[in-house]
Amino acid sequence: MAAIFISVGTPALALDFAVSGFGDFRAVAQPGMRDWLQGGLGKFRYGGSNSDLHVAGVGQGVLSLDDAFSAITVIRADQEEVGGLDVLESYASWRPASDGDFSWSVKAGAFFPTISLENDDLGWSSPYTLSSSAINSWIGEELRTIGSEATLRWHSGNAGTFSLMGAVDCCNDPAGILMADRGWAMDDRPTGLFERVRLPDATLKLFHIPYPGRTGMFDEIDHRAGFYGGLSWQMPDIGKLSIVRYENHGDPAAATANDTDWDTKFWSFGGRTQLGRLVLIAQQLSGYTAVVSRGTEVATKFQAGFLLASYDLDGLGLEDWRASLRGDLFQTRRVGVITSPMNEDGRAGTASLSWQGEDWLRITGEALLMHSRRGQYIAAGVPSGELDQNQFQLDAKLFF
Repeated sequence: MAAIFISVGTPALALDFAVSGFGDFRAVAQPGMRDWLQGGLGKFRYGGSNSDLHVAGVGQGVLSLDDAFSAITVIRADQEEVGGLDVLESYASWRPASDGDFSWSVKAGAFFPTISLENDDLGWSSPYTLSSSAINSWIGEELRTIGSEATLRWHSGNAGTFSLMGAVDCCNDPAGILMADRGWAMDDRPTGLFERVRLPDATLKLFHIPYPGRTGMFDEIDHRAGFYGGLSWQMPDIGKLSIVRYENHGDPAAATANDTDWDTKFWSFGGRTQLGRLVLIAQQLSGYTAVVSRGTEVATKFQAGFLLASYDLDGLGLEDWRASLRGDLFQTRRVGVITSPMNEDGRAGTASLSWQGEDWLRITGEALLMHSRRGQYIAAGVPSGELDQNQFQLDAKLFF
């Protein structure tokens, strides 16, 4: 951790600059199907001919002015990055102190939308598992707020805290393309702000589009602002409930030479509680995305849900250990098409065991087992159209 203090006039104006992050060292036993990041139909971050050993890192710089203002940038270094580096977030936050029943905050720049109750660690990572749920994997892959988000809070005493959140953003016009063309996935690799993501070769071949192909995720195409808003309630020692409505307000007929505009909208419902050493998190998301292709609108409905249970094993005499289990269900359907190779049904189970006996080190083992049914698998050599994919990881994070 590093800090710089600057005093200007009287009273002193204190600027505090802090750097933190982690290096990620991982061994992976991966499925044989090529992963989606390389144009395949594999559902995980790794698959096919990938190496079994991986190194990455995430760093965060925070410039703070007193306790109210901060400017934050998060950068990832990764073997899969073109050029090795990319930015995940870069924004400014203002949260003035309040002595009354109401408080507020605002942030502006590029950042992850306030939707997840699972991914609250640095770089859109989770303290419970290595791989995120299907819902929060997709949010990290396709969504980023490039604009501003404001939250008004009412601290009602015995009734807890009620929050009203709203945001206006641009530049998320391609959001929905992975959901429609690839379906759900489960990984821990959010898209970088300047990255162009590989589209599935099988999808491009199906629609007679030259491949390999890539798309930007955070482009402005139709010059229309998107928005989202939500309500949440939180009570200490009880938990939190939240509801969010998201719309990118895309024009499905708009396009550039390289990217297409998608009209994407969804509802998210989430809850979190803690019972002693047990943390329970549940989330459900359902939505719709559409694009105009060759003069015809093509729409996809999607939905997913998960339940995560995480237990601090100190209560069983295993100090510094945590065990987590998560179950996921997910589905996509092409609107107006009874049978489509793009329709999908799937389920997954994740088991994770982690040890953090030192502040600077966390070791995690994870097993992720998925069964999915998707018509595209047939073209990839799976006659039944159903596929079991399993991934086992051993990970060491070194924090600084």
